[in-house]
Amino acid sequence: MITILPLDPEVYRQAKKHNLSKKFAKCCVLIAQDLTHPSLNVEIMQPKQLQIYSFRIDKKYRALFLFRENQKSIEIVAITVHYH
Repeated sequence: MITILPLDPEVYRQAKKHNLSKKFAKCCVLIAQDLTHPSLNVEIMQPKQLQIYSFRIDKKYRALFLFRENQKSIEIVAITVHYH
């Protein structure tokens, strides 16, 4: 199980601004339980050496996160628009 570190208030503001609060909360539960859950579509961002990952909130938005504490926890740093 993955621990989600306390969120920066800006992440909460981004979720609320885009009406994603419920979807984001659901995704946080899923990622804490199973990092490989298919609906999250976790992927590493480019350039890969920065080790920034993202997971899907919905078709338009993704959350960016970093692994911490030897990959036992994650820090969600932003919510962004995902362009296909």
